[in-house]
Amino acid sequence: MKPILIDFPEEFYTERLFIRKSMPGDGKAVYEAIHASLKELKPWMPWAHKEQSEEEIEANIREAHAKFLTREDLRLHIFNKDTGEFIASSGLHRINWNIPKFEIGYWIDTRYSGKGYMTEAVTGITDFAFTDLKARRLEIRCDYKNSKSRAIPEKLGYSLEGILKNEGISADGKDIRDTCIYAKY
Repeated sequence: MKPILIDFPEEFYTERLFIRKSMPGDGKAVYEAIHASLKELKPWMPWAHKEQSEEEIEANIREAHAKFLTREDLRLHIFNKDTGEFIASSGLHRINWNIPKFEIGYWIDTRYSGKGYMTEAVTGITDFAFTDLKARRLEIRCDYKNSKSRAIPEKLGYSLEGILKNEGISADGKDIRDTCIYAKY
């Protein structure tokens, strides 16, 4: 079956969160979240080192929306269920529909960090992937030095399958880094 023919929900809820595909018009909220969080994002996200306008971010979101529709990549935006405020971005990436397997990536608006939102979101996305997408494998890959990012899969029962030595480059492009691979199946 062609991935574009696979039907599944495009939104779901957790206790405090509304999680849905990225949509045209999300650019302003994402732009504001990125700019409020640049200090915390720069050590881990290469894209945080490039100055982006609100228009560029909106264009990127529209491209992500198109990829969601074609099932190439499933970017998800996370909102507070009660207030509608944008909290974080996540998604299911590096998809292999033949297995099916996915990699979960994530970042959070610093103003909402430390409140358990990302752990709750990743729990919801994990459940969504196994239940609705029939995933056989989920991965979370992160920089060995990113203790906050590593804490989430560790808290959620993902297994640390390995640490790839000298596998990545730091977000600023200056250092060689190790990458942790966590998995659940």
